[in-house]
Amino acid sequence: MNLRRGLGIVVVLLPMWCGSGEAQVVVSANDGKATLVDGVTTVARNPPPDTVTIIDLSVSPARTIGEVRAPNSVIGPPQSVAIAPDESIALVASSTRLDPASPAGTAPDDVVTVIDLKATPPAVLATVHAGRGASGVSFNPAGTLALVANRMEGTISILTVNGKTVTAAGKVDLGAPESGPSHVAFTRDGRTALVTRNNDSFISLLTVDGTNVTYAKKDMAGGLKPYGLEVSPTADLAFAGNIGAGASGGADTISVFDLRADPPRAIDHITVGPIAEGIAVSSNGQYLAVTVMNGTNAPKSSPLFNDFGRLRIYGVSNRTLLPIAEARIGHWCQGTAWSRDSRTVLAQCMVEREILIFKFDGIRLTPAGSIKVNGGPAGIRTAGRR
Repeated sequence: MNLRRGLGIVVVLLPMWCGSGEAQVVVSANDGKATLVDGVTTVARNPPPDTVTIIDLSVSPARTIGEVRAPNSVIGPPQSVAIAPDESIALVASSTRLDPASPAGTAPDDVVTVIDLKATPPAVLATVHAGRGASGVSFNPAGTLALVANRMEGTISILTVNGKTVTAAGKVDLGAPESGPSHVAFTRDGRTALVTRNNDSFISLLTVDGTNVTYAKKDMAGGLKPYGLEVSPTADLAFAGNIGAGASGGADTISVFDLRADPPRAIDHITVGPIAEGIAVSSNGQYLAVTVMNGTNAPKSSPLFNDFGRLRIYGVSNRTLLPIAEARIGHWCQGTAWSRDSRTVLAQCMVEREILIFKFDGIRLTPAGSIKVNGGPAGIRTAGRR
């Protein structure tokens, strides 16, 4: 594949990354329970607590600001973290917990932890309860509302936000308890939210009026088993990562949705490789990053196994995606995120228990170090991406 084909209409060369002197927060949620044993997700024996690592990305090398204990789970899309628009708090959702009846198993969880990012060091403020299988979480643009996708009950939890106070305020029932809502994201005006339904392959639209959120009874069709979801900050486009049949070796896709159309609809699909796990749109809206598992979560004896994952960068041009760059990454990799200036990209790798850092100049990815974390990094957001 010629990754540079069409670059003349896609990108403008960006200057190299450098620290700005202003802290930029990255929040990584780390699952201490889950390990990968020859392609099987396994609960560790006497696992350490789940953790949340807060990182300052504005300095070089990036540094850890603090760490708190808070529940999290690798089960679900790696957008189980959200940062308030004013960067005062973060929310971390937990879809599964250790099963008290079976130490080798897990049970559904519903906890969302509120973390004070302004405290020195960062600290847990409170916990609130969402629904069974609490997974993807996002703030609205005003920072007054957050929504949580509850994978194991077919609902969306509504959380009201007043400064650093977060309160559970009801649920939206999709009327399909087995639909597997996985992530939820707001449109730019905050009046609509989109929900990926991993089990029945729809993306549902919610109507948002203040703190009143209702199912609009409108659904979009994209690829097979949509999972992660991003809305462009600069255009009325949304992108869904489709994980297909899982570790099947098939090429999975990213779907592009036109939110200006009436009704909104999918307008393009591109193949990215087996399991499009994490997706993130750059702050300038020009690029989409995708972590591709690439068979790293398959048994080593499997013909589908590969000894590296892929971080792929696509340019957003003419309402479609064009490949620009890629880099090899580790095993069972999860989320990806961008710096505020769109010049640095991060990728979480569960097996290695580290976050890889890459510089991006608009054409190529260049390794720029890594940060080790306590637990398998399973969810991530950067400041500026809710």
